[in-house]
Amino acid sequence: MRDNEVVNVGPDPLTFDDVIRVARHGAPVRLTDDAVAAVAAARQRVDDLAEAPVPAYGISTGFGALATRHIDPALRAQLQRSLVRSHAAGNGPEVETEVVRALMLLRLHTLATGHTGIRPTTAKTLAALLSAGITPVVHEYGSLGCSGDLAPLAHVALTLMGEGVVRDKSGNVTPAAEALKQAGIEPVELAAKEGLALINGTDGMLGMLILAIDDLIRLARTADVSAAMSVEALLGTDRVFAPELQALRPHPGQAASAANMVRILAGSGIMASHRDPEACTRVQDAYSLRCAPQVAGAARDTIAHAAAVAARELASAVDNPAVLDDGRVESNGNFHGAPLAYVLDFLAIVAADLASMSERRTDRFLDVARNHGLPAFLADDPGVDSGHMIAQYTQAAIVSELKRLAVPASVDSIPSSAMQEDHVSMGWSAARKLRRSVDGLTRVLAVEVLTAARALDLRRPLTPAPATAAVVGALRETVPGPGPDRFLAPEIDAAVRLVAEGGVVAAAESVTGPLG
Repeated sequence: MRDNEVVNVGPDPLTFDDVIRVARHGAPVRLTDDAVAAVAAARQRVDDLAEAPVPAYGISTGFGALATRHIDPALRAQLQRSLVRSHAAGNGPEVETEVVRALMLLRLHTLATGHTGIRPTTAKTLAALLSAGITPVVHEYGSLGCSGDLAPLAHVALTLMGEGVVRDKSGNVTPAAEALKQAGIEPVELAAKEGLALINGTDGMLGMLILAIDDLIRLARTADVSAAMSVEALLGTDRVFAPELQALRPHPGQAASAANMVRILAGSGIMASHRDPEACTRVQDAYSLRCAPQVAGAARDTIAHAAAVAARELASAVDNPAVLDDGRVESNGNFHGAPLAYVLDFLAIVAADLASMSERRTDRFLDVARNHGLPAFLADDPGVDSGHMIAQYTQAAIVSELKRLAVPASVDSIPSSAMQEDHVSMGWSAARKLRRSVDGLTRVLAVEVLTAARALDLRRPLTPAPATAAVVGALRETVPGPGPDRFLAPEIDAAVRLVAEGGVVAAAESVTGPLG
C-alpha cells in the first residue's frame, strides 16, 4: 500500500502502519459506513439523555469539579463552546505536525467506535481536516496525561469550530476560519457532549508512542550495524555472537541482535586477519563489544512490550462518559494515561542505554591504549590534527542529556481541578521527553557509524565485511574518507540524516537481506 492511499477509519482497530502513513506521510482518511452507523446509533442515545430530566455527566452537567451543576438546555451549546475554548490553553513551543496528525487520527478512531456519542457530521469534519492537510497549532504544555490530553485535543476541537490557528497543507500558519473556508469545510456548531468527546482521550500520548516505536525499531537495527562495525574495526571477535551461546539465555531480542551481527560481519577480511589464536593474544573483548546483543536485545524486547501496550490502546475507545453497547452512558476512568506513561518512560531508558554503550565503543577508537594500532583520535597527524576527539565530546554531551531524560515522568503527579483529578499520569510529558531521547539516540549512533567507518578505512589494506563496506560506501557518498582535519559538524549532520532516514540499515541489508 502506498503512503498516500486513503486510510479507512472504522470501529475496528487501526494498525501502526495506518498511524504512520497518516501522521508522517499525509495520507488522507475516510470514515467507513460501519463507523457512520455506529456513531449515529450512539448519538441517538445521547440525544435521549439530553432531553431527560435526570442529569447526565458531560451531557447536561458541568465538567470535572463543576459536574454538580445541572445545565439548562438553552445553555448546552454554549457549554460545549466554553469547554473547548477554556481548555485550549496550551502554551510553549509548537508540537510537530506528525504528532498532531497522529492524535487527530486516533481521536477520530475513538469517535468511529460509536462509544462517544458524537454526531456523524462532527466526525466527518475531523476526517476532512486530516484529508485536507489542515493541522491545528498545538503547544508543548497543557496535558497532565489524565482526563485525556485535554489542552492538545482542545486546540483540535477549536479548529473544528472555525477558531484558533492552524498550519495549512503548505505549512503556513493561518487563522482556522480562513483555512477551513479555503478547503470548503464548514465549521461545526458543537452539540451536547461533543466538546467532551473531542478532548477526553489519550491520543497524543498514544500517537507519540507509536511514532517512537517506529523510530526505535529502526534504531535498534542501526545499533546492531554500528556495533558490528565497531567490533570489526576494533579487531574484536564475532564468536561470542554464535547462536549456540545465545541459546543459553533465550531472550528473543538478544537472539535477533546477535544473529544480525553475525550476518553483518560475514566475510570480513579484517576479522579473518586475527582469527589465529597464536597471532591474537586477547582473551575477551570489552563489554561494549562483547555484550552488544545483550543490551540491544533487551532494548528490542522492551520495544516489543511497548508495542503490545500500544496495540491494546489502539483497540480501545477512550472517553468519559462512554456509550455502551446496551445503550447505557457510564462514567469511567479509562482516560488515565498510566499504561502509556509507564512504557513511554521505559523507552527513554532504552534510548539512554543504547546510546551509552554506543558512546563507549566510539571512545575506544580514539585511545591508542585500546584501539589496537589505530592513530590517536583517528587523526591524520595526531597533535597537528585532532581527528574525532570532539565528535566523542558531542556524543558524551548527548548521552548525559539522555540519562537525565530517562528519569521517569510517570512517578510525578500534581492534583488538579479542585482535587477532583487528584492523581494524573504525566504521560504527555513522558512522550515529549521520549521524542528528545529518540533524537539524541539517532545522533549518538550517527557519530559511532561515522567513527567506525573512518577506522575501517584506516585498517586498509585489510578489507571489511561486504555489509559493513556497503555502509561505509553509503556514508562516503556525502562524507569523504580519512584525511587532515575538516569542518566536522556537517559530516556529523550527514551521518545523522543517513541514520534517521534508514540509510545505514538499508545499506547493510543490501548485502544481508532483511535484518531481524
